[in-house]
Amino acid sequence: MKQNNRYAEPDEILVNLSIDRLDARLIAALRTFPRVGLLEIARQLGVARGTVQARLAKLEARGVITGHGPEVDPVAMGYPISAFILIELAQGELSAAVEVMESIPELLEADAISGPQDLICRVVARDTEHLQEIVNRLTATPAIRRCTSYVVLTRQVPPRTTPLIEAAAQPVRSAER
Repeated sequence: MKQNNRYAEPDEILVNLSIDRLDARLIAALRTFPRVGLLEIARQLGVARGTVQARLAKLEARGVITGHGPEVDPVAMGYPISAFILIELAQGELSAAVEVMESIPELLEADAISGPQDLICRVVARDTEHLQEIVNRLTATPAIRRCTSYVVLTRQVPPRTTPLIEAAAQPVRSAER
């Protein structure tokens, strides 16, 4: 027999308590219409402008929304080659490798990973010769022992967060006991 207790676990919980359905709708509206003012966003969502401002400020303060800048297409800027580079570091040389990576403007992002390599980087290049120059710059430092590059042939799923935002705002059933 289930007790009716205000401290009992609810039947539904949110995946991420820092984002609810209104937050998800707000983020979707801002992504769809990035140049629209907050008053128009509030009208579209059916809430007060102050509510939109407060929600937006909280999402920014929590780090959920990290920027409002334009998205840029490297291909349109003359960088049609996209590649991933796996990097194996010399022992204890992460900070030196990061310093070199930060000096290469075509290196768009780098993440530490598990497995035989230490880092995975996403880079863009004007052509394959330029990609080779980027790899050569990386391996010129003793901090980087080896690079393995993988050229992207076609992008199958572009970078996206909308499905994640929608999923995070949906309630999920708690596990049955």
